[in-house]
Amino acid sequence: MDSAAADLAPQSLAEVLEHGDGWVNPLRDPQDRRLPKIAGPSGLVIFGVTGDLSRKKLMPAVYDLANRGLLPPGFSLVGFARRDWEDEDFAQIVHDSVRDHARTEFREEVWQQLAEGMRFIPGDFDDDQAFEQLRAAVDELDKSRGTSGNYAFYLSVPPKFFPKVVKQLKKHGLAEAPAGSWRRGVIEKPFGRDLKSARELNRVVHEVFDPEQVFRIDHYLGKETVQNILALRFANQMYEPIWNRSYVDHVQITMAEDIGIGGRAGYYDGIGSARDVIQNHLLQLMALTAMEEPIAFDADSLLTEKLKVLKSVKLPENLGEHTVRGQYATGWQGGEKVQGYLDEDGIDPGSTTDTYAAVKLEVDNRRWAGVPFYLRTGKRLGRRVTEIAVVFQRAPHSPFDSTATEELGANAIVIRVQPDEGMTVRFGSKVPGTSMEIRDVSMDFAYGESFTESSPEAYERLILDVLLGDANLFPRHQEVEESWKILDPIEDYWDTHGKPAQYASGTWGPGEADEMLARDGRSWRRP
Repeated sequence: MDSAAADLAPQSLAEVLEHGDGWVNPLRDPQDRRLPKIAGPSGLVIFGVTGDLSRKKLMPAVYDLANRGLLPPGFSLVGFARRDWEDEDFAQIVHDSVRDHARTEFREEVWQQLAEGMRFIPGDFDDDQAFEQLRAAVDELDKSRGTSGNYAFYLSVPPKFFPKVVKQLKKHGLAEAPAGSWRRGVIEKPFGRDLKSARELNRVVHEVFDPEQVFRIDHYLGKETVQNILALRFANQMYEPIWNRSYVDHVQITMAEDIGIGGRAGYYDGIGSARDVIQNHLLQLMALTAMEEPIAFDADSLLTEKLKVLKSVKLPENLGEHTVRGQYATGWQGGEKVQGYLDEDGIDPGSTTDTYAAVKLEVDNRRWAGVPFYLRTGKRLGRRVTEIAVVFQRAPHSPFDSTATEELGANAIVIRVQPDEGMTVRFGSKVPGTSMEIRDVSMDFAYGESFTESSPEAYERLILDVLLGDANLFPRHQEVEESWKILDPIEDYWDTHGKPAQYASGTWGPGEADEMLARDGRSWRRP
């Protein structure tokens, strides 16, 4: 064969892949939408795999990803916990968790493929032998399942164990990736309990993993509606021109739960709702609501704009008038009488831990100067709901004031994060009839009605993003530290000023919270 003919001869796929020759798989092109993003060869190691979070959220999310074809065929799942189990016992636990909690339909063939890559390592976090077993299991899975040395280590454990686990990963060579592979650390909140502890935690973790290898999970950022805040603002022309101090009167961000602390007394007492929810979830929602348009939808660009907001947050001068903390007391909820926080098992009767917190913040920049952001969260409230309400100023002049406008409120855009994911726009409209009566009406968008595909669970999106190395939806350590700078002065004030106000279970919080807004001539929105 002459050289010209050789140039034209077809090459095998193996030759193309080995020699390159400029060939690129078109389905790997980020612009190609024929296939969803699928994780490459990889495995997931879960520490604390027997806990509630792992059984109810993480393992079902892994199955749902496999069921949707988003995990590689050789994906491996390794559990690490203080249980004397064999691999088969672990597989059965995962099987039962998936059956009970998976979002998608259970399919035996998907389960069998996933189960082949499951391993269990029994041991304590200071057990060197157990970590040697883990190292051996990872090496074995590389050979038998083709994971290529790519592993994410998920710390589904109490925060006090974070330093111990990451140091063990380093000591036994698990944190260091072989050439051409990656290793990532995944950390659940809380990221410290104040600025000092957060910085110390970051220092310890970054000694083992580089900052870009650390994925801090805030499951709220995995929710479709939270991501839709960015789409709503920056993909549409109709909202952004009025998303500023010239038109917005105030913003309310609410996360309400209708349950008590359950069996979490050991974790919750001494932490409280402000540290548990405001420091991470609500300040992240506030940053997304208030941020400027990023130059691109990537992790660094999002971090830049969110940090600008968090660094611009201004605390009220009088924390006594513009912050409120409370504790739920005995009351009626869901048709039954429930006990108060101080009566819960494991709670000190003299505890001053807050189960309700409300704060007023301002963003001191050109877009938002003078616009208050009211953040509130609580347990044992009227119903379970998380929403962002952007409330607009009233019309500067109304020719209808002499007619029936008593039921006309302020215009509002309400983004519902859970449970009924979607958005509501509230505006005034004339009531049919001969008189000029105007009242509020709502226009609704609901995810479940507008799209045929159901929204994936937040943990599905976040676990897949960890495996893909996509950090868009994960708070960086700079954001965590800025958030603590906002909350620490409030917590310090509460520590030295009085006790939490009491509110009856099933209500919408203490009267002091209503008074806080009434001083500004406003009132809380009833979700």
